[in-house]
Amino acid sequence: MQVSMTVNGTEVSRDVEPRQLLVHFLRETLGLTGTHWGCDTSNCGTCVVLVDGVPVKSCTQLAAMTAGHEVRTVEGLADGGTLDPVQQGFMEEHGLQCGFCTPGMMLTARALLDRQPHPDETTIREAISGQICRCTGYATIVRSIQWAAAHPAAAPSDQEVRA
Repeated sequence: MQVSMTVNGTEVSRDVEPRQLLVHFLRETLGLTGTHWGCDTSNCGTCVVLVDGVPVKSCTQLAAMTAGHEVRTVEGLADGGTLDPVQQGFMEEHGLQCGFCTPGMMLTARALLDRQPHPDETTIREAISGQICRCTGYATIVRSIQWAAAHPAAAPSDQEVRA
């Protein structure tokens, strides 16, 4: 079946199997491998992407269900060489270790900050509660999101500074 959607600001149209999961469509069909595939049961949250600005676990959503919608992956967070404040916050506050959960955490954080620019710690912890990080203990992730909330204008990336 033919499916058309907007992914990271670009209109895409592809022929897909009706049963193809969104995570596989993004990774295998579009080559956007920043979306990680973890548990396959929607428990871990590593596969979170934004669909119309709402965090969705892409391992439980069919690609066909996103027809006509806007999908944003971790590749769509940065604006050229300028990091999104969430990305910058994860870098500044060491919000990752192995990095496997990071793309999903960042997109969940972006959705949270888009609807509530100055969340308190409890709200941040509730927002990321559907995602598992086996490395950090969440303290640095929470600090990373707090940093992004305090710095809404993205800082230049290392590449821009060196240019």
